Parts: sequence; C-alpha cells; structure tokens
Amino acid sequence: MPGIWLPGYRAASHPVIAINRMKSTSDQMRRTLTRLLYTLPILFLAFFYAYPLLAILRVSFGDGAGLGNVAVLLGTLGMWQVVWFTTWQAALSTLLTVLAGLPLAYVFATYEFPGKTLVHALLTIPFVMPTVVVAAAFTALIGHNGVLNQLLQAWLGLDAPPIRLEQTIWLILLVHVFYNVAVIIRTVGGFWSNLNPHLAESAAALGGSPWTVFRTVTLPLLLPSVLAASLLVFLFCFTSFGVILILGGLRFATIEVEIYRQAVSYFNLPAAAVLAILQLIVTFTVMVFYTRLQSRVSRPLQARARRRARRPVTRRQWGVVMLALVATGVGLLAPLGALAVRSLTVGSDGVTFAYYAALGENLRQSAFFVPPIEAVRNSLFFAGATLLVSLPLGIIGAYMLAQERSRWAAIFDPLLLLPLGTSAVTLGFGYIVAMGPLRTSLWLVPVAHSLIALPFVVRTFLPALRALDVRLREAAATLGAGPVRSWWTVDVPLLMRAVLISAAFAFAISLGEFGATLLIARPDRPTMPMVIYQALSRPGLLNYGQAMAMSTILMVVTGVALMAIEQFRLPGAEEF
Repeated sequence: MPGIWLPGYRAASHPVIAINRMKSTSDQMRRTLTRLLYTLPILFLAFFYAYPLLAILRVSFGDGAGLGNVAVLLGTLGMWQVVWFTTWQAALSTLLTVLAGLPLAYVFATYEFPGKTLVHALLTIPFVMPTVVVAAAFTALIGHNGVLNQLLQAWLGLDAPPIRLEQTIWLILLVHVFYNVAVIIRTVGGFWSNLNPHLAESAAALGGSPWTVFRTVTLPLLLPSVLAASLLVFLFCFTSFGVILILGGLRFATIEVEIYRQAVSYFNLPAAAVLAILQLIVTFTVMVFYTRLQSRVSRPLQARARRRARRPVTRRQWGVVMLALVATGVGLLAPLGALAVRSLTVGSDGVTFAYYAALGENLRQSAFFVPPIEAVRNSLFFAGATLLVSLPLGIIGAYMLAQERSRWAAIFDPLLLLPLGTSAVTLGFGYIVAMGPLRTSLWLVPVAHSLIALPFVVRTFLPALRALDVRLREAAATLGAGPVRSWWTVDVPLLMRAVLISAAFAFAISLGEFGATLLIARPDRPTMPMVIYQALSRPGLLNYGQAMAMSTILMVVTGVALMAIEQFRLPGAEEF
C-alpha cells in the first residue's frame, strides 16, 4: 500500500518506478539520437565548407609572407573601388528588383486567372538558370545580332543596331532584376496572400482611400517580408560573378570577380583570401538580419485569415492582370523565348534542327571532349546525387533551427546560409588544395552542389515546419503516440509538400550550378552549363548554335522541375 514500508520490499521492483525508469532511459536515448542527427549538417559544413576555406588561408598565410601583400592590398585604391562598386550596384539592383516585383506580387496574391500556375513557374526559371545561359539569352535578344535588334533594323530601315547595351552597367542591372524578381514575387506575394483581409476592409470602411489603406495598413504588415526578400536579393547581387564577368567585360568587377582574377589570372591567393574574408563578413551580417526577419514572417498559417485570390471582374481588374502578364512576357520571358528561337534559326534562313542533332556528335571543330549530349546525362546524375545528400541534411537542419528555445539556432541559422554568399571560385580552389585524391572523384561535384543547394532546402522547408501547429503533436501525444509515431502521423503527411518542393529546388539548383563545377568537374564528365560555357568561349557558328541548343534544353529541364514545385507548393506559403 502507498506510504507503508514493508520488510523485504524492494522499491526498485515496483512497476510504476520501473516504468518511469524505462521512460527516462527512452527519453535520454531519444535526446541523444536527436543531437547526433543535428550534428550531421554541422559536420557536413565543417568538412566541405569550413575546411576548404581554412586550407586556402593556411596556404596563403601559413608562412607569414602573405601578410605583407594583405597590407598592400588593403591600402590600394583599386580594392576599395571594387568594394564600392560591388555595394552600390547591389543596392541599386535590389531597389529596382523590389520596384519591379511588388506590382507583380500584388497581382499574384490578389487575382486568380487562367495560366497562373504556369506563369508563376516560368517566373522562377531565371533564378536557377546558370549565368552563361542568361548571357546567351540576352545576347540572343538584344545583342548586336539579337532578335530584337534585327526586327527593329528591318522595321525602321536602320543600318546599325539601335540597342547597344553590351558591356554597360544598364545591362548588368537589367539582368540582376531578371534573375531576382522571382524572389520578391514568391516571398512577398506569398506573405501578401496570407494577410488578414478584414484589416484593409475595416480601414476602407472608415473612409480610407486605396492608397491610404495600402500606406497605413498593408505596407507596414508587408514590411518584414519586403525587407527579408530585399536582403536576399542584395546578397545575390553583392556576390554576382557570371553576370559581371560575361556581360560587364573588363570595365566592371565585383568582389567575386576580383577573387577570380586574383586567384586565376594572377595566382595571388593571399589577395583572393582577403577579399573572400571581406565577402564572408558582409554575407554573414546580411544573413543574420535576414534570418531574424524571416522568422517574423513565418507564423502558423492557421492563425491568419488568408485572403482568397479572386477572379478579375471589372475591366480595370482585367487590365491590371493583362498589364502584369505583358510586363512578365516582355521583361522575363522574351529573353528565354529569344534563346529558343536562335537555337533554331542562327545561321539559317529558316528553321533548322541541325544544332540539336550536332549535340550527339563530337565533331573535329567542336569545343568538347565528349559528345555534348553526354552533359545532359551527367547533369541529371549529379542532380540526383545532390538530391540524396542535400535533402536529408536540409530537413535535419530545418528541424534543428525550428527549436525556438535553442540558443544555438540564432547562430546556426545564418551559418547554414553562408555557402550562398561564398565565392564559388574560392570554394573550388579550396577543394583542389584540401581534398587531395578526392578532387578527382565524381562525388566531389554533387558534394559541392549539395553545399549550394542546402540553404535552399532549409529556407524552403523551414517556414512550413514553423507553420505546423504544435497542438497537433500535443494531441497525438495525449492519445498515446510516442515521438516517432507522432512525427510519422503528424509531421510527415503535413510536410510532404514542403519536402517535394525542397527536392525540386535542390534538383534545379544542381542543374544550373556553374562556378564550382567549372573548377572541379573532370573534362570527360562535363555538365550542361560547362558545355554552354565552352561553346560560347570558342569561335564558330557550330559552337554558338550548340550553345543555343544546349541552353534551350537546360531551360526546358529546369522549367519541368519548377512546374513540379508549383504543383506541390503550399497555397499562400511565403517560402521561396
């Protein structure tokens, strides 16, 4: 009986005490296993991200001789000019991207119209396209012999192309907007669609004009998501490499381009290391602010009265939708369409599939070690391997960051995003220096791709995880479900869409990755971006036509992956 001690009674044999001890042991094992899982993404970053960077620093400054070069570099005017150009062009590109993206975000958040899913997916294609493809697309559209220049010359009877934007800052800004406007549309548009419509309706009922309602109600509510998306766009523009290198020529150089020149052209690793450290400092600072802002806009979807997208009714509403679609077609889809057109018409008076047929051959005058079509197979293989690595690590990392009470979450959140702001050239050289015999392994390419895809998986899955109502898990526990069964019956079904979206993003990111692949991939295992770059860098109509054809194939494959994202995207979710 309780409270009575009996001689010879062994307290440890009491069934309640034994059950409690077993439960305590089980909880301790579960906590240990959870900590071990959380260490996996940290170990991955430590070995494949921190270790190569430290190897470069060791090679550059290990003997102390590079410190003098650092002092000279920091004292040169040219270095600070590069830093200043990198900063102001990123800020201006971000401002233009926000101005271009907010109206489109409003249209997608407010109206439902035929083809919306398709247009939404097409808007995201530029974001995952490699820079060489974008360069080819804009060359095909507004280059010296581009489609638009040829049409204007024919219509206006001009002897010279009227559009001359090659190697100008205006083309750089235009391409940055082209690349990043999808960030604003998806992030801000998703949050906008989740705003409580009753707030704006109440303000309007009190006599507020549409502009007053937007300025005093809608804009303050949108501001965290706008700032978060702007910081992300600023980061991408700040670390811009291929756009500046290919379209800017020798006149312009960001920190990323200068790292490439110092490391490759001059083999000045100390200078490249200093610039890489400077870039990392800026990147980490931006990521800290970004992660804090995004945590504010990630709230349980059930707690918000979601506004429903409605079909346009009045002529004015249809006019707004049509204007947005025209702007989308002209500003974003025209370069991609011109790319497809040039792949069929370059060097020919009519339509020809000769350049697509040539992808299956390795002709003598071609620029490739193997038939270019092999690059499609290699890219698909690397993308699949990237998926197997980055998806589990990203999901584990998201669960780690979702622990609101964890004091380490505020630190690891920006750390998991650091690969986005790190020079791909620096990482490539780090792999060459640090990996030894592994630098010739086929698996080094998907590892590098996984490092780049990991932040996208985390940032795509994390908002959905944070939006999951914890009361559902509590209800499952009340009904007797253990932690594993609760996760299987609650988390897995509700988060499966986010998993599929993260997988599609990782796949698409791997297909378009160019910078790191160019340095570490074997010549006999080229990817599609490598083939495009090799073809564009060689003279000859055949090489240019093959580049257009391969770029079009990559565009189509990427579009299919992004259509999968649209099919599984959470309605109104604000993740990118």
